[in-house]
Amino acid sequence: MTWILGSALVAFVVALGTALALVRSSRLHEGWSGDHDLKGPQKFHARAVPRVGGIAVLAGMLLALLFWTWRNPEHWRLCLALSAATLPAFAVGLLEDITKRVSPARRMMGLMVAALLAAWWLGASIQRTDLPGLDAVAATPLGAVALALFAVAGVTNSVNIIDGFNGLASMCVMLMLAGLVVVGLQVGDLWVASVALILGAATFGLFVLNYPLGLIFLGDGGAYLLGFLVAELGILLIGRNAQVSPLFPLVLCAYPVVETVFSMYRRKVLRGRPMDAPDGVHLHSLIYRRLIRWAVGTRDAAQLVRRNSLTAPYLWVVCSGSVVPAILWWDSTPMLLGVLVTYVLGYVLLYWRIVRFRSPRFLLRR
Repeated sequence: MTWILGSALVAFVVALGTALALVRSSRLHEGWSGDHDLKGPQKFHARAVPRVGGIAVLAGMLLALLFWTWRNPEHWRLCLALSAATLPAFAVGLLEDITKRVSPARRMMGLMVAALLAAWWLGASIQRTDLPGLDAVAATPLGAVALALFAVAGVTNSVNIIDGFNGLASMCVMLMLAGLVVVGLQVGDLWVASVALILGAATFGLFVLNYPLGLIFLGDGGAYLLGFLVAELGILLIGRNAQVSPLFPLVLCAYPVVETVFSMYRRKVLRGRPMDAPDGVHLHSLIYRRLIRWAVGTRDAAQLVRRNSLTAPYLWVVCSGSVVPAILWWDSTPMLLGVLVTYVLGYVLLYWRIVRFRSPRFLLRR
């Protein structure tokens, strides 16, 4: 246990140091690393900010895994396979951060390649769902891999979608990773729990500089990295431990997944637009515009940063609304299914109350 905690400390220190170096040297690389788009529908920052924070998280994770496997060599093959499989997902996101020209189709292809490598090297496929109909698909090797590809791509993209405000995606991912650590320890899966802890520590290293001041952003590379690893660790947890409900990872990630599915429905069905078209009416955008923007300050840069940072805590609570029940009922599919249905209904109700200017009183700042 001492070595696991030591490895987590290494992850935090390396990620924080790397992120700090990227911030301090931003003048040298802001031409390709900076987010200069301040007026897009999903932009809520006041100045150009480096959006390559994923580099810091990856550096912290890799060095910490190296440190941990040096003391625990029995885990090095799994750690090497997971790290190598992650690289295509991270690379395609980082390339988008740098060039801003990678199409959604090519990014999806990179995620699929990464998920296929994880299925090949780690056996990360979904072989049970506890849901009628889907279990028949999961029972076949091809179906199990296809379900894994769909789940990994969905969770990865959903984490990227919620990465709209300082500290939002990174804290939500840390909450999900905490769930993986807790359940991993309960079922005795030290490897999953340790990797989740190390990744969470690396994410916290970036979080320190991302929230509340927004000195550096996760970027697509960081969001893809975290989303991919959360999805893969969830798949591996249920694959390695039959007592864990296959719905546990889905409920754990319910906030970003529900946000993504609802956004696709809203764009395609309600507005007649492409499902992947960017817009500014995600739940986090509505909370910013309807609850924070009119209650806090003027439009100067300092107040814009303050409003940005006041938005994320609302969504941390929304995210916790599925993470906590997932941890409590990790081994009960009926309970998790009930939680998921309740969460979806609650999310839709909250969204429509805010969009119709009928926000619950306890959400309003005075």
